[in-house]
Amino acid sequence: MKIPKRLQPLVDDGMIDEVLVQLMSGKEAQVYVVRCGEQVRCAKVFKEAKQRSFKQAVQYQEGRKERNSRRSRAMAKKTRYGQKEQEKAWLNSEVDALYRLAAAGVRVPEPFGFVDGVLLMELINDADGYTAPRLDDVTFTPEQAREHYATVLQEVVRMLCAGLIHGDLSEFNVLFDGRVPVIIDLPQAVDAAGNNAAQEMLERDVDNMRDYFARYAPELLETQYAKEIWALYESGQLHPDSELTGQFVLDTHIADVDEVLAVIDDAEEEELDRQARIHGDEDDDD
Repeated sequence: MKIPKRLQPLVDDGMIDEVLVQLMSGKEAQVYVVRCGEQVRCAKVFKEAKQRSFKQAVQYQEGRKERNSRRSRAMAKKTRYGQKEQEKAWLNSEVDALYRLAAAGVRVPEPFGFVDGVLLMELINDADGYTAPRLDDVTFTPEQAREHYATVLQEVVRMLCAGLIHGDLSEFNVLFDGRVPVIIDLPQAVDAAGNNAAQEMLERDVDNMRDYFARYAPELLETQYAKEIWALYESGQLHPDSELTGQFVLDTHIADVDEVLAVIDDAEEEELDRQARIHGDEDDDD
């Protein structure tokens, strides 16, 4: 096929030898099947901001660290330079998440490089060598649904242990290679420790997958994996190999308000004493 304009620089540089076919065109990017030497891979060409329908919601970006203070200020003020840098940061976030999760053992497409808004990565195929379908295009038996839901949960746990939450997980961004689910599409990946909506997003991800697999195994609707995973994470007890039960008991213990207020009063009194000592020392110096 004719080489798309955005892929021409990678062809010129020898990173891509041939563009075979367009695989898909989505709200965020166009994906092509390409040949790199003897390997067949895919090239994800991110669309420019004005062409995308997915909005860079502030909710997803909260907690993402920007080391360059000038860039950070420009992004906050939404200057022309800031918007350009915000766009670059948004694209880099998926690439960074992909490398980070691959290193943590999460089943995601293996990344091979990111150049000028084009991400080269592993092409996920099914057992017959065809492009792997999305979960939404696959039918399972009840036993298979339970097995694959458990696998997805393991991947969610590994992601969380690596500090990330997918943020938009559903049957539409998980591929099935004939053996296991493979998680894709990570531009909105959330920093678990730095985002106030992290718990909400984790629960939505897990519940989305639960609802999908429950089409084949309805008993899954009775499970509480999302709350169990978050409770383990919050208490520092979550590990990549944590055994989950699907059960969760809400803590109905009523806090002792008087005790909490007493602690606050003690803290305020200690702070007043500290301030008095500081001012006293300053007076002595005078």
